[in-house]
Amino acid sequence: MSAKELVLAYIDAMGARDYATAKRYLSASVFIKGMGGEAFRSADDFLKMMEQQRGKYDIKKVFVDGDDVCLLYDFRTEKVTAFFCSWHQVKEGKIATIRTVFDPRAFAA
Repeated sequence: MSAKELVLAYIDAMGARDYATAKRYLSASVFIKGMGGEAFRSADDFLKMMEQQRGKYDIKKVFVDGDDVCLLYDFRTEKVTAFFCSWHQVKEGKIATIRTVFDPRAFAA
């Protein structure tokens, strides 16, 4: 599976709220950093937080550079839609890091 295929399969699982499948795409030592300074070093901790978000991913563009995959997407919840950019780095067939930026004002209202 290519890096792009792996990341998109992970996003599909996240969108379907299939966290057991999503976890299989994440490295055991995954590092996930959000724009608010929050960071996760455990897939379980990150997925537990995401279970509360109940959002869907509307992918707008995918950029690939080797094992780096960048997604531009709208993250849609029942109440808000926010534009996100997430950089996924794949190592040894798993997502090793995810760095995400977005405008948090949509979630402050």
